[in-house]
Amino acid sequence: MAIYYDKEQCTITLDTQHTTYQMKIGPGGLLLHTYYGPTAEGDQSYLIPYRDRGFSGNPYDAGNQRAISADTFPLEYPCEGNGDFRASAFSLRRCNGAVGCDLRYQEHRILPGKYSLPGLPAVYAQEEEAQTLVVTLADREAGVTVELRYGVLPGLDLITRAARILNSGDAPLTLQNAASAAVDQLAGDWELIHFSGRHAGERTPCRTEIGQREILIGSRRGTSSHQQSPFVILAQPDTTELSGPCIGMSFVYSGSFACNVSRDQFGTTRAVMGIQPEHFDYPLQPGEAFQAPEVLLAYSADGLAHLSQIFHKTIARHICRGPWRDRRRPVLLNNWEATGMDFDGEKILSIARKAADLGVEMMVLDDGWFGARNDDNAGLGDWTVNTQKLGCSMGQLADKIRAMGLKFGLWIEPEMVNEDSDLYRAHPDWALQIPGKRPVRGRNQLVLDFSRPEIVDAIFDQIVQVLDECRPDYVKMDMNRSLVDVYTAAASYQSQGKILYEYTKGVYRFMQQLLDRYPDLLLEGCSGGGGRFDAGMLYYCPQIWCSDNTDAIDRIRIQFGTSFGYPIRTMGAHVSAVPNHDAHRTEPIHTRAVVAMAGTFGYELDLNLISEEEKQQVPQQIAAFKQDWDLLHNGLFYRLTDVMKNRKEAAWMMVAEDGSQALLNIVTLDATGNSPNRFIRCAGLVPGANYRDPESGRVYSANALMSQGMPLPLYHTRYGDVAPGEYTAFQIHLQRV
Repeated sequence: MAIYYDKEQCTITLDTQHTTYQMKIGPGGLLLHTYYGPTAEGDQSYLIPYRDRGFSGNPYDAGNQRAISADTFPLEYPCEGNGDFRASAFSLRRCNGAVGCDLRYQEHRILPGKYSLPGLPAVYAQEEEAQTLVVTLADREAGVTVELRYGVLPGLDLITRAARILNSGDAPLTLQNAASAAVDQLAGDWELIHFSGRHAGERTPCRTEIGQREILIGSRRGTSSHQQSPFVILAQPDTTELSGPCIGMSFVYSGSFACNVSRDQFGTTRAVMGIQPEHFDYPLQPGEAFQAPEVLLAYSADGLAHLSQIFHKTIARHICRGPWRDRRRPVLLNNWEATGMDFDGEKILSIARKAADLGVEMMVLDDGWFGARNDDNAGLGDWTVNTQKLGCSMGQLADKIRAMGLKFGLWIEPEMVNEDSDLYRAHPDWALQIPGKRPVRGRNQLVLDFSRPEIVDAIFDQIVQVLDECRPDYVKMDMNRSLVDVYTAAASYQSQGKILYEYTKGVYRFMQQLLDRYPDLLLEGCSGGGGRFDAGMLYYCPQIWCSDNTDAIDRIRIQFGTSFGYPIRTMGAHVSAVPNHDAHRTEPIHTRAVVAMAGTFGYELDLNLISEEEKQQVPQQIAAFKQDWDLLHNGLFYRLTDVMKNRKEAAWMMVAEDGSQALLNIVTLDATGNSPNRFIRCAGLVPGANYRDPESGRVYSANALMSQGMPLPLYHTRYGDVAPGEYTAFQIHLQRV
């Protein structure tokens, strides 16, 4: 059993293989959070101080016991209105306009298996792999009941959390905040690591002291966004990649989110994660319920690398689904950076022929194949094939490409519409717009109201007419702007605050319908690259286009940040042309390939236009990827250098779980004359073992590689060894002797 209730101590304990998470039913039914850390036995509530604190109010039912205060206790699900003045996870407005409630413990249940969330993505598991805890809190006077759900997967050291809110009274209520999880840590000088960025520069790690303040990160854009990731880490100041305590929180949701991290006046650190409260006003009539999305929680006593590996395994094996979850993805070529929308059918076929000649396995046709779509100002919403542009039907084009031995893939952007489209002219009310206000455009497009099921179904019916004809093996589903003007005439005034949540559920429903109709489909997520890279999307798409920026050196940094919370097998990564269209930088094609192999691997260029020497390398790269894909995508991932601080080299490695082999990857980021000695310290090898590099025949001590490092590789020429130049890449296989 992973979940234990101690009736005498009034504690509920969640145990995983290496961690313990505990809560306690405190005075008056306040549900206290006592502990989250390495495995611990017994009642940990001795950590909670009972002291009378000035300006910290006391529950009425506590009488004269001034040491009892929601403002000073660590709480399992803090709410607004019970005397806790810190960041809350829950807030409601009553029908008389009053805000606040006082949630108290009512009961709990321990169930076999892992709960699911209808209409929302969530971790799944076999019944024997997990247990579920449901804790019921209520404020009977306010007429609200909150069910806190916990999923415990002991073998993964993972705990999941979600909340279901029920209007159990006889009057309407409005939810103003309904976060999914809160974690209070009484002890420790925690720091926050979050992942910020921008379009073409996503998920840059930022580590900061918390101090006595609130740090709010999140997104108001209707998506999880390029600007912040719905994944954060709390770490002690001395925590490194390979040592020290840290806690990770990952939000399984693709819409607007908020994470509030704070340290209070007495040193308690609190992290609250959930739906963005701004623009969220969710009315509940008596008997109605709201389901908050899921949060993943993991604790590591052994540093950031181990924490990442917990999330990697969880997402790869318990979030991602379908036939492509564990299979090697086809090496694809996407025409976008090669042609943009300036193509015809013969140009696509010419690119496909060369791709097939060089060993590529799939050709993907990107934007520009439908309606009057020759630039990004028109056509979105008209999902009919432009046969004049292609010179044939989509089915015929797919047949021609498959005749070359290639699979066929297609790009779509179902959530968007151009005003210059037949769809918009027929249904202008389908777009999110505020009456009497000129809409804000993004990429000269508007957003369809996917909170309305009839619009989701209408777009789905259009698109599947094309998909039924060509039966693509792969679909890239894009989304290229943020949401604003969030209003729908189909909802009452009181329900406008539901739209963003219902919109995200509409996107999920669209993707699930695709997967139900085409069970073997490989679906890739995208939002201008990594603008919707989150665990929620990965429930439907086993891979997401990591960034629109395909420059290899920039991608090292983007993929470095992404790797903290997401496995590399989920990162769409391609070899693109140089000079790169974003960074205007030139790197050798071998370097571009090594970086793309730390992802799904593919090509984003016209292979007809590369040099003859590069054409010889492409089949070798594809063969190497196929040979190493199991290690690349299933091995334990280690970040060996911090590429945000180390501007000299980037290094990472994948190690088989049994330690039998490893792949060391190094890219030099600068070159200097008469450079100092440089070493890359390895990680994850079996202590005391020896490893052989089959290419050179050299045998290395694992202990020496992990304590001293691998000398930065040298080129071997007839003039002797010379140091590598800028942007040179190396891959070194290590096999246990």
